[in-house]
Amino acid sequence: PLALQVKNKAPAEVQITAEQLLREAKERELELLPPPPQQKITDVEELNDYKLRKRKTFEDNIRKNRTVISNWIKYAQWEESLKEIQRARSIYERALDVDYRNVTLWLKYAEMEMKNRQVNHARNIWDRAITTLPRVNQFWYKYTYMEEMLGNVAGSRQVFERWMEWQPEEQAWHSYINFELRYKEVDRARTIYERYILSGRCFFNITLLVMVHPDIKNWIKYARFEEKHSYFAHARKVYERAVEFFGEEHMDEHLYVAFAKFEENQKEFERVRVIYKYALDRIPKQDAQNLFKNYTIFEKKFGDRRGIEDIIVSKRRFQYEEEVKANPHNYDAWFDYLRLVESDADAEAVREVYERAIANVPPVQEKRHWKRYIYLWINYALYEELEAKAKRTRQVYQACVELIPHKKFTFAKMWLLYAQFEIRQKNLPLARRALGTSIGKCPKTKLFKGYIELELQLREFDRCRKLYEKFLEFAPENCTSWIKFAELETILGDIDRARAIYELAIGQPRLDMPEVLWKSYIDFEIEQEEYEKTRNLYRRLLQRTQHVKVWISFAQFELSAGREQNLSRCRQIYEEANKGMRNCEEKEERVMLLESWRSFEEEFGTDTTKERIDKLMPEKIKKRRKLQAEDGSDAGWEEYYDYIFPEDTANQPNLKLLAMAKLWKKQQQESEAAEVDPDKDIDESQS
Repeated sequence: PLALQVKNKAPAEVQITAEQLLREAKERELELLPPPPQQKITDVEELNDYKLRKRKTFEDNIRKNRTVISNWIKYAQWEESLKEIQRARSIYERALDVDYRNVTLWLKYAEMEMKNRQVNHARNIWDRAITTLPRVNQFWYKYTYMEEMLGNVAGSRQVFERWMEWQPEEQAWHSYINFELRYKEVDRARTIYERYILSGRCFFNITLLVMVHPDIKNWIKYARFEEKHSYFAHARKVYERAVEFFGEEHMDEHLYVAFAKFEENQKEFERVRVIYKYALDRIPKQDAQNLFKNYTIFEKKFGDRRGIEDIIVSKRRFQYEEEVKANPHNYDAWFDYLRLVESDADAEAVREVYERAIANVPPVQEKRHWKRYIYLWINYALYEELEAKAKRTRQVYQACVELIPHKKFTFAKMWLLYAQFEIRQKNLPLARRALGTSIGKCPKTKLFKGYIELELQLREFDRCRKLYEKFLEFAPENCTSWIKFAELETILGDIDRARAIYELAIGQPRLDMPEVLWKSYIDFEIEQEEYEKTRNLYRRLLQRTQHVKVWISFAQFELSAGREQNLSRCRQIYEEANKGMRNCEEKEERVMLLESWRSFEEEFGTDTTKERIDKLMPEKIKKRRKLQAEDGSDAGWEEYYDYIFPEDTANQPNLKLLAMAKLWKKQQQESEAAEVDPDKDIDESQS
């Protein structure tokens, strides 16, 4: 046939959605079927006819799909409702032939027999069920419950025994135990616990052990069972057997916490403390948090101050162990750990921790990585000296100085501490040998200073001279060592040697602090009242530098020289300094010189000299200069202060121009004020 062609393809005026269709169907109740009419059965024939129709319907449903067990159960329940127990039993048997693994089918079958008080039939069904499906715990629970409700305690116990042969889950064992406890059979319950935890080839002989449920919680339940029934010795024995059974490989904190709480209830506080300490020493620290907590609570309740401190120390020790285990080169953690064990441990334990700490040598031979590490050795040596014997202290120092890579760097502190230790032991040759070895292997300023200080305290001045000579050969630019050497000779009264040392020092081509050396040399000559030599020193210094402080110091020296011509000499030096610093680029230094000169004239000068120095003082003016950035771009302007000295003839035209500019600016301001307020100018002229 030809396909129909739609002529009008335009959308309809009224659009209907699926939602509207469903709503209309609901409103009109199109899907609701009227209930079937009620049928009243009035005689036996109608009843038999009804039964026949229903049975035919059930049989048809079963025939269509035999595996749908719900059809069988409905059929059997309908027959049961008609008190046709034999027919219902037959239906259940037919259903079991179809699917004997269906748990619901067995349960409905047995419940029907129990409901109709067919006890033997129910027993038969339960026996068949537990034989066919022994791992379905629900059958066992209902079977034992039925026997117990019937008062057949022996039969229920027999069912439990059959169940236990299959070694079921924990709850089954607890149900058996609770069953025996309901009838006050404590000995039987204890036997069940033994079988529950340790099952053998013979239930009452536990020589050959096979594990069933050897969990920690089951041992604890067994012990609490004994404790509940006041068999305290048995409970303690259970705990001890549990500790022995699990050994040190499978230790668990919960077992020891329960054991300790049991002993605590029995007022055996010393046993509690022993249990906690035994467990803490053997259980890994990360698995013993609850153990620490309970031990702390116990000590707070029953312990003394020492016991509480012990548990706190143990907890902190665990924290430090975790830190150093995570990062063995965390020396700060080692310091905290060592401080802890030193305060609360014996010498062997402290020594063990020190050995573990110093074994973590820095992997890189750079001094910055060794600075914290070396203090472990220092603390170790000090601990051995204070707490242990001197022989071990010497061994610690020797091991440390052998470990340090002296070719790359050294630690003068370690050598000096070693030498000081030998001096405290009254072993001066060993101390000198240690310091001499240090200077020979790795000469260092601090080592020289420490060695010299030692010989000074011993009043060995010849040795000091030799050490200074070695020191100055090693570091001739060190001005401090030259000064100290000269001061030593001065104290010893050898002025010529001291002066010769100063001369050698100022003649060195390179010095780290030459100004300090020159000042010390000048002060030395002043103390010796050698004023001419002091003047010569100042002149020699001024040949090297024209610094303003040198000129001021020279002038003050002449002022304090204590002679009649001191004022004229001082003024003459200021004159020379002013002339010499005219070409100096640092104008602030020249200003500093003039201010020092003016303060001198104000104290010792006349009016003429004061007027002269006032004329020499510069004028402070503000200027601007252009700034440039690092890349050469324009960075703006900045203001700065400059000084203009009257003596500088080159600056005279600039001074005149500046004065004229100031005068012009003043005139401009006056003319602007006159334009703004002419009456004020008239009043001022009349007045």
